[in-house]
Amino acid sequence: MKLKNYYLLTFTFTMLSLCLSTLTVKAQAPEETPIDTLARAVNKMADDISFLKKIKFSGYIQSQFQVADSMGAKSFAGGDFPATVDKRFKVRRAEFKTMYDNGKVQVVANINVSQDGITIKDAYGKWSEQRLKMFSLTAGIFNRPFGFENSYSSGSLESPERARMIQVLLPGERDCGAMLTFQMPNTSALHPLKIEAGVFNGTGNAANDFDYYKDFIGNIHWTSTNKSEKIKYALGVSFYDGGVRQGSDSVYTMKADSNGTNSFILNKSYSNNGAIARRQYMGADAQVSFDFPFGITTLRAEYITGQQPGTSGTSSSPSALPVDSKNSKNTYIRKFDGAYFYLVQNIFQSKHAIVLKYDWYDANTEVNGDNIGKTVLATKGNSYKATGTNDLKYTTIGVGYILKVDNNLKFTVYYDMVSNEKSTNLINSGFWYNRDLKDNVLTIRAQYKF
Repeated sequence: MKLKNYYLLTFTFTMLSLCLSTLTVKAQAPEETPIDTLARAVNKMADDISFLKKIKFSGYIQSQFQVADSMGAKSFAGGDFPATVDKRFKVRRAEFKTMYDNGKVQVVANINVSQDGITIKDAYGKWSEQRLKMFSLTAGIFNRPFGFENSYSSGSLESPERARMIQVLLPGERDCGAMLTFQMPNTSALHPLKIEAGVFNGTGNAANDFDYYKDFIGNIHWTSTNKSEKIKYALGVSFYDGGVRQGSDSVYTMKADSNGTNSFILNKSYSNNGAIARRQYMGADAQVSFDFPFGITTLRAEYITGQQPGTSGTSSSPSALPVDSKNSKNTYIRKFDGAYFYLVQNIFQSKHAIVLKYDWYDANTEVNGDNIGKTVLATKGNSYKATGTNDLKYTTIGVGYILKVDNNLKFTVYYDMVSNEKSTNLINSGFWYNRDLKDNVLTIRAQYKF
């Protein structure tokens, strides 16, 4: 009987201990109330909204109709016209941009879609240090920090296209590399000063590098305004020091022949093959705007000079090893210069503006006029080659009208009047360069932006 009572007492004590243990656990972790669940959901939603606020989507589509003076016109107003075409509809640009920015890190992806295909415009990250708030590091594919118009947004550009010299020297505007930027905080008197220095492949935004040499680009810019903010102005200088791999042992530079005419002289050496031909630009730019009672007046100018390696048929900066139409990899080195000048006049405070633009690009400043393409008089021991159509100078006068309906819609009517340098010695592929080519272009564009 006593043993039975002992077992009963043990069983009762065990069950009581389990009940107390369960009550203790429940007391330590009370059930979640509906109010707590709602608060947690609201906090999560707030975190999601905070993240989404750091992401921005933007873009624009430029649809246009163009008329050229002649079928098959060679043009820098959106590319050459096909041989049997003098009128065309075209989606010039359709850019879609995504940006994440938390104040410290910025990530940007931007693509362009058109009938020519899909291309990468921007794909980069930017880190801004938070201690001194003076330096930032950008790496990826982004605008080359050279001059003004190259980095100016195509959606804000008053003319349909950038100046010819920009398209030749800096095609695609972007390149792949890394850049360090210095700019003081807003509270500093030196905030208007901005210094950028970067190292790039030198092949543009749509190509991989094809040589071991990397290009340096530096830019110093000062942007400011007067006390009343009625006058805004900016000044800048830029420097480009790069190179292009030479594809053969033949390199041509300019030198006077026995008749005193500058022509290409051959430098043939085994060591030339694979060596680097220097690519150097120096530029200066200025912008000023005046807020007059009759509307804002904007003036811009930029000048670039330097040395450009190319082929016999082109001086455009290459995205691959330069090869001419005859499959020659010989290198031709030219000294060049170019410039543009803008006048943009807003009409009072209306949505209308008038644009005047003048630009020139001289691919070879060491020869001109009828000396271009002139028969070479060789001297003993020297091998000369005549210059050609790629050594001509081009000037363009542009006149345009802009109607900015609102922040989402803009119409542009613009006429490019192109003049080429003439030489009696040049007849090439049906184009007679002893007279001005018929290559003026009218552009009517609608830009939709979001």
